[in-house]
Amino acid sequence: MKHYIFTVILTGALTFVLTWIVWRVSMRYKLYPGIRERDVHKNPTPRLGGVAMFLGFSGMFALSSQVPYFAIIWQDPQVMWSIYAAALLIVLIGVADDLWDLDWLIKLGAQFLVAGIVVGFGGIQIFAIPFGGQLLLSSWQSFTLSVFAIVIVMNAVNFIDGLDGLVAGVCLITNAVFFVYTYLVARDAGIDSYSNRASFIAIVLVGVCIGFLPMNWNPARLFMGDSGALMLGLLMATSAITLTGQLDPGALGDNDVFGRSQLLGAFIPILLPLVVVLLPLLDFGMAVVRRMSRGKSPFSPDRKHLHHRMLDMGHSDRDAVLIFYAWATIVSLSVLIMYIGTTADWPGLYWPGVVYLAIGVVACLVVTLTPSRAALAARTSAPTEQEHAS
Repeated sequence: MKHYIFTVILTGALTFVLTWIVWRVSMRYKLYPGIRERDVHKNPTPRLGGVAMFLGFSGMFALSSQVPYFAIIWQDPQVMWSIYAAALLIVLIGVADDLWDLDWLIKLGAQFLVAGIVVGFGGIQIFAIPFGGQLLLSSWQSFTLSVFAIVIVMNAVNFIDGLDGLVAGVCLITNAVFFVYTYLVARDAGIDSYSNRASFIAIVLVGVCIGFLPMNWNPARLFMGDSGALMLGLLMATSAITLTGQLDPGALGDNDVFGRSQLLGAFIPILLPLVVVLLPLLDFGMAVVRRMSRGKSPFSPDRKHLHHRMLDMGHSDRDAVLIFYAWATIVSLSVLIMYIGTTADWPGLYWPGVVYLAIGVVACLVVTLTPSRAALAARTSAPTEQEHAS
């Protein structure tokens, strides 16, 4: 565990310094676009935070190749370099879009390309799904499903990028929970070393988000832009698919999975990776349905995302972000608690996770549907200048 603690501290510190440098350079050379109609912020703000995040990731990526503890994830260098190449390419495309607003078809094509690099060259694929036992996928089914999963998660994360600190904070929370989950899976599987690719990517993303968030908190001085959001989505999907590929396909259909009992234990290894991106996926799905029902492209921008609706309800920017944090924490932690509780020795102990989820959902609904009177009064009487987040 000490290696992972060192990783998150070093990545966070490096990303923070790089974020400050990118912000200074962006302000000096005016590397920021104009205000768009759907934006919440009022002052031109640089969108190149994704560059600093990628450089922070790159620093830890390079260092890991020299650390003996992480040698196991470098046993097949092609996998790691495929992930890095895909991240680099999507960041470059994101930067171009942040500066010049690329056509959505170009961005979508680039997303399929980078997903193809990870799946095709890296071999990171979904090989089976639990469905009435264990459904093994053919090679083309595995490739297709994996590519689409990565593209969907990338867009889902990018779609919620609309308020200061929103994406960085949600990704910090969900990746932290996912890291704990991958660590526990390695322990329960009896693996000699807890060093694995899924845990490494998750903890590096935690460090990246920690380092970036101070400059992105309301009022933000720097946005991560498409480059940062798409990179986060890519690496989160890659981490989740990496974990599912490491699990024994036959074991997921048994009644006892790594000491976890009955049906819940069989589905949690697949469920939790989906849960950590539940909010982005929900917003993404609603946006696609909403836009296509109006005869528009599913990638055409609008101001109807979940965070926009919360602002329209009367929540302040910070309150809306904190509520999103609460939802992400409640949902992801509840599934993690269920996993911890469903032991063979103590069957049925997943109920604390269910109770936690139920109470948390009720509490979050109350807070979501009842904005504070102070925020509502301020918004209706004298709206203050708002900053768009990224």
